[in-house]
Amino acid sequence: SLIIGELLDSDLQGKSLLDMGCGTSILAILARMRGAAPCTAIDIDEWCVRNSLENIELNHVDNIAVSQGDASSLKDLGPFDVIIANINRNILLNDMKQYVRCMHPGSELYMSGFYVDDIPLIQAEAERNGLQFVHHQEKNRWAAVKFRL
Repeated sequence: SLIIGELLDSDLQGKSLLDMGCGTSILAILARMRGAAPCTAIDIDEWCVRNSLENIELNHVDNIAVSQGDASSLKDLGPFDVIIANINRNILLNDMKQYVRCMHPGSELYMSGFYVDDIPLIQAEAERNGLQFVHHQEKNRWAAVKFRL
């Protein structure tokens, strides 16, 4: 819900977007409905990919490419204007370098799936990778952070 709030507060019109660890692709679908294009949704789980394709069809949206993979599949993708990664702390810390490689100056990275107590670790790794902290949101000890390259 924290990332949903961020997307609702953002101007996404015409911006390319990556939803990493897309799950059901609800975030990519919302972003597409708010004008983001093109959108890419990636998840490691085959069921998530199938479910994403079904949800995209049920919501009558287009221009969302869905694929199965992990951060290594980002090698030839991008750059993206906006990247969403709603996964977990350890995967985010491990994969942040690959996200940054898919960004350009001015790109935004939204991450969640971790607790408020984890923000210092996430922020330190982000800053090591050249990202600037913009802000964070929290709800019931869960956190979402926004960074800019």
